[in-house]
Order: sequence, then C-alpha cells, then structure tokens
Amino acid sequence: MCTVCGCGDGQVEGLSHHHDDHDHGASHEHGHHHHHHHGHAHDIHFGQGPAGVEVPGMTQERLIEIETGILSQNDRYAAANREKLSALEAYAVNLVSSPGSGKTTLLCATINAMTARGAGPVAVIEGDQQTSNDADRIRATGAPACQVNTGKGCHLDGHMVGHAMKHLNIQPQSTLFIENVGNLVCPAAFDLGEDAKVAVISVTEGEDKPLKYPDMFTAARIALLNKIDLSPFCDVDLELYEANLRRVNPTIEIIRVSARTGEGLDLWLGWLESQAAAKRAKQAAE
Repeated sequence: MCTVCGCGDGQVEGLSHHHDDHDHGASHEHGHHHHHHHGHAHDIHFGQGPAGVEVPGMTQERLIEIETGILSQNDRYAAANREKLSALEAYAVNLVSSPGSGKTTLLCATINAMTARGAGPVAVIEGDQQTSNDADRIRATGAPACQVNTGKGCHLDGHMVGHAMKHLNIQPQSTLFIENVGNLVCPAAFDLGEDAKVAVISVTEGEDKPLKYPDMFTAARIALLNKIDLSPFCDVDLELYEANLRRVNPTIEIIRVSARTGEGLDLWLGWLESQAAAKRAKQAAE
C-alpha cells in the first residue's frame, strides 16, 4: 500500500504482483510545482510546499524523502525495461489520458491501420484498475496483449511493466503500446521505460484541460486531439485547445485524430514510424 496516495499492488493477468522492496505509488502531485491563480478570496490551495503535497502529520522534508525513494526505485525498473526494449530495437509509447478519452478505441484503430500497411509487429500492455475488458478488445485485433490490474493503484509503474513484458513475446522491431490507467495526475511522474509519453485528449473534455493538468501535458511529447469528428457538436474551439496545450508545453506536437472516421491516423502512424526509425538509426550509430 502506498504511504501517500493509498495505491494497492497490481495484478498481471490475475497473478499477484507484490513489491518486496518498494512502494510503487506516490503522492497524487508527485512533487510537481503548480502555479495557482488567486482570483477569488475564498479559493483554497493545497500542496504549495516544496513537496507539492500535504499529508497530516508529515513534514515537507519527510514527504520529499519518501517520494525520492519511490521514484528512484521506479527509475531503476524503468531503466531495465528500456534496456530490454533497446536490445529488441522496439519502440515503446506510454498512452496517458483521463478516463473516457477514447484511447482504447483509438489504439484498436491504430493497430488495425498498422496491420493494413504492414507496419511491423505490435504488442500491448493494458493497464486498468479492474477487468480485462480493454485487453480483450485489443486481442480481437490480433495483437498480443497483457492486462495489468492495479487494484486501488492509480497508475502503472516500472515494476508492473517489466513484469508484464515477461508475459509478452515482444518481437524485434516491435511497437509496444502501454495503455496507462485513466488518470491525468500520477502517471506523469512515473517513467515506465517508454520512449515517449503520448497524451490522448478528447474534444469533449474542454479546452482548459491542459491548464488544469499541466504536468501531464508537459511530460508528453505529443498530444492526440481525439474524437475530432464530434467537434461540430461540442461547441469546442480547437484552436484554443491547441493554444492551451502549447501554453503548458511549447514543444508538444499535436495531431487531430478520429478513430471513427480515420482522420489523422496516417499522420499518427507516420509519427510512430519516424520516431522508431530515428531511434534505430541512433542505436546503429552508437
């Protein structure tokens, strides 16, 4: 059980997943520094100390010590995952989003499109608190998938992903998709050994979502503005959506996509292919 945020241990395909030497969770803020706008006299702001979170009975120094230990241990697992993936010349992306963004549907459409264009082998690690529903949907595309149930856990960590990788026969030069638990807070801080975090954000969520959860969109290399086919019905300002994404992350790449219509899928697949090719070229040159 996590000392700060109360996350429980995860399970991989029904197998108990115990951590002998670390607590895999962390505070819901993970030491991030937030900028608050004090426009109202009665606004209440927590987590403004050095640790970025407040817990009754714990000093900021103790919280920083706990968080540093948790993330340092996680980083060691992530480094081991990255080493294994590099040996396979595999390219891994960590798909992060809030619940209901449509990332599983988009992932299924992505896999089907990759298969149609012969883009190479794919494997998926599917993270959810409970059920294997999403992994079953992924397997229906023909891609191998391993379900990780985190229980009360609010994110995947490096140890969970490494454990799941042992259950997947990841082929050389594969694309590994890691679909994280729907949560725009905790996954931002946890390295899983991926090459890039990919934020999936639906047009239905509101243009201010990047401003409300800046750490996630700062950590992401690219944002997929999803369900673009619904934008005419949502009274949404797409230009403002993109402006807010770049406000918190000036270098973020943005692709507008729709799993339903296929809009933007070619650009998304092209991005994946170019990033994987660049990684392999860099490895060959080293």
